[in-house]
Amino acid sequence: MADLSWETATAQRGRYLGDALKSRGLMTQLSAEDRLRVIDTLVPLLEGVYCHLPQKRAGYAADPVQALRLLRQRCIEMTDGEFHLAVTGIVTGLRDAHTRYVGPSGLRGKVAVLPFLVESYGPPDEPRFIVSKVAKTAEVEESGFAQGVELVSWNFVPMSRAVDVYAVQETGGRRDARRARALETLTFRSLDYGPPPDEHKVIIEFMVGRTRREVRLPWRVVDIPPARLGADPQAALKAAWNPAAESVRKAKTLMFAPQAWDARRLRDSGGEVSGGEASGGNGSVDDGLVGNGSRGRDSADGDPGRGTPGAALGDPITTSMPDVLLARTVQTRLGKKRVSVGYLRIWSFDVGDHEAFVGEVDRLLRLLPADRLIVDLRANPGGLIWAAERLLQLFTDETILPTRFSLVASPLTRAMAESAFNRLELDAWVDSLTDSVSTGEVYSQPIALTDPQWCRDIGRTYPGSAVLVVDPNTYSSGDLFAAGWVDHGIGPLVCVGQGTGAGGANVWGDLQLNEALAGTPYEFDPLPDGIHFTMAIRRAIRSGRSDGVPIEDLGIRGIPYTLTRRDLLEGNHDLLRFCAQALHDWP
Repeated sequence: MADLSWETATAQRGRYLGDALKSRGLMTQLSAEDRLRVIDTLVPLLEGVYCHLPQKRAGYAADPVQALRLLRQRCIEMTDGEFHLAVTGIVTGLRDAHTRYVGPSGLRGKVAVLPFLVESYGPPDEPRFIVSKVAKTAEVEESGFAQGVELVSWNFVPMSRAVDVYAVQETGGRRDARRARALETLTFRSLDYGPPPDEHKVIIEFMVGRTRREVRLPWRVVDIPPARLGADPQAALKAAWNPAAESVRKAKTLMFAPQAWDARRLRDSGGEVSGGEASGGNGSVDDGLVGNGSRGRDSADGDPGRGTPGAALGDPITTSMPDVLLARTVQTRLGKKRVSVGYLRIWSFDVGDHEAFVGEVDRLLRLLPADRLIVDLRANPGGLIWAAERLLQLFTDETILPTRFSLVASPLTRAMAESAFNRLELDAWVDSLTDSVSTGEVYSQPIALTDPQWCRDIGRTYPGSAVLVVDPNTYSSGDLFAAGWVDHGIGPLVCVGQGTGAGGANVWGDLQLNEALAGTPYEFDPLPDGIHFTMAIRRAIRSGRSDGVPIEDLGIRGIPYTLTRRDLLEGNHDLLRFCAQALHDWP
């Protein structure tokens, strides 16, 4: 493995959580007027803009608007911590990773990390938990704590129960989605969208053979660069993503594929990135086709799975986008014969240049085996909507119909759409929002955000059959890609879990909403320093064969698959064979 730069090695070490908390400085203290302003801003926006409110009220028998109004009556008597916790609880209760409340924090742009990954395998009602990856920075040599050990308890709580406890605090419309996100937050937590861990260390019981052992590991805090979408206000208006999951994805790259982190850092700073550097980290966290966004064996060394009895993994193809793309040839069994299959991992749709992104995927597809392909979208948190939807044309001769989006019909959305400032962005929805006054329609006409012509400007690149793999952490633009895959009959969809993460919306932040409502009767003052929120604005509706079906809380379902221990530790041996068989059986 090539030597890391000083900057990346320093970033990997981070700081102990306790030290980070001491140095973060004083947080903004809210006055009584500040608290009332927060609630008085959120209530009309949830009631008039939040696109999933009718569905959430029906699905969870809860009313976040009324809950905030009740909170307003007692919020002045609360401490700041109690107030932020109460607001966070109400918003998180929507089970929508697009819609988040962000309280003040001195830890913006940071992720709390433990130096290992936890993954589960086996049936959902009897899961088993193992360590699937240990960072080289972990100080665990004498404990026997290593890749493959089975976890017994977490801070003295049995593992399955510990995951369920964390799941209660997570977003996700299905139980499997909440558990998947809880499993991830055991060791990686974005501090932009949640509080730091209560404990500064975790105590983990694990098995080495038949011997039970214990290790204590401290939380550290690492710095993460902002998402590309966050740097471009216009691109952010077309975003469908989970920003907290994107931050965690970057932190995993830093900890387990630092060569890819180095490559991105050099590229973003205008430096030269050699092919060896870019492919050395394999551009990703998970070069071994593992579930829940973790990495396979030796992924940081550039060839996970090599030397194991699992699947044979070829060398990664050098790419100009190693932090979001990985392509290689893998060999697996189909019946009694061994076959070569192309493998394309898409980590994220958070790209600054969608033209370059689509062009690079096009190039990589031409270098892979032409008859069979696995497209792996697990743990993809989303990103730019048309970066995802434009890719679909590369795999099919069918004309791609992009996902359509609608606004909730309310006086607030009508005023926002009619504002001259929003003409370019929202003019297409004005007529149907106006008609809703007399028709009583709950939503506007659904209209695509991706230009349909962009979905057919290249045409099919990959000539063979392809299977798509997703999991409950495949979210937002990942959901849209999976919906298009199924609704246009491109190929089989294999689901690790019950389906995708079920994020069906275009998401805006408070800054975009503040600008969009300026000059209307619903304009609002900026929030107190350090307080922000994101909100689902336009509701996604499937096209093609599932025309009109929402994505939120439902997700995209396909052929169910349960990960095995062999998948997690032997290069996804069983998953690869399952996908090859699914391609063989596809009509």
